Amino acid sequence: MTEQDKVLIFDTTLRDGEQAPGFSMDHEQKLQLARALAELGVDIIEAGFPAASKGDFRAVNSIAKEIEGSTICGLARALEGDIRATAEAIAPARKKRIHTFIATSPIHRKHKLAMDKETVVRRAVEAVRLARSFVDDVEFSAEDALRTEPEFLVEIFSAVIEAGATTLNVPDTVGYATPEDIFRVFSHLRSHVKGADRVVFSAHCMMIWAWPWPIPLPPCGPVPGRWNVR
Repeated sequence: MTEQDKVLIFDTTLRDGEQAPGFSMDHEQKLQLARALAELGVDIIEAGFPAASKGDFRAVNSIAKEIEGSTICGLARALEGDIRATAEAIAPARKKRIHTFIATSPIHRKHKLAMDKETVVRRAVEAVRLARSFVDDVEFSAEDALRTEPEFLVEIFSAVIEAGATTLNVPDTVGYATPEDIFRVFSHLRSHVKGADRVVFSAHCMMIWAWPWPIPLPPCGPVPGRWNVR
């Protein structure tokens, strides 16, 4: 297997998973889970959202100090305060990543951000550049990507690659896309995004199990996905 063919496992149980009702963990439980994930050989552990609370910051920082082998990742909105908090929290980690995001779909741009396309791109680029000033490994997510205009995704992804992003996440935030939609979007992005061959594409597929697995998905490059470990 070549490096380009390698599937990377990104686990977000400590961040996204903890949002599930009844699944909130205390500090020690988060450390125990991080240890288990590292023992499993998970490549990237998204340890939390450091700017969200003092508790999240402390947990991410403790995990960064203790866990070896896995990359320790912290989530940050495309805001200077978030990115600086995340950089501080993950600083002790041997391998570290800042994962920054901003919404890109028309409905989010209008009703959540009140921003036009140009402003969204500028904020994304500024966030990635700031993150790269702290770490070499920066992931950028286009929130609600699967309801975003394909050409705008191409534009913003091309811009953040130039700014220094090393992983691009294409999240199906609201569970909108079928597996066929995912294949079509990823194929388009890998064909049209400038610098696509220099980054890892990451998939957040809410309906991943809708695909009939005996039927092979045509190859479209390194595309890690999101699903539950059972």
